[in-house]
Amino acid sequence: MEMLATLMPIILMFVIFYFLLIRPQQKRQKQVKQMQADLQKGDKVVTIGGFHAEIHAIDEDTVVLQSGDGPRLTYDRSAIREVKNNA
Repeated sequence: MEMLATLMPIILMFVIFYFLLIRPQQKRQKQVKQMQADLQKGDKVVTIGGFHAEIHAIDEDTVVLQSGDGPRLTYDRSAIREVKNNA
């Protein structure tokens, strides 16, 4: 029983870390993966570098982005940070 009492603070600390740090991060990663999987031609996106563009073409692992009448640039899907609403 004494051993359990001495280990209880450490166990409690791991449980708190899990619910405050690890679990929310896993949820965010899952949302980002889903967003990147749902990309479609014509979506307006922002890359992790801050480039605002529209998806011109999509491949399995890459997207071709075009901003206005500018050149078409090829990015990895993982470089897409967010999809902007068209509304």
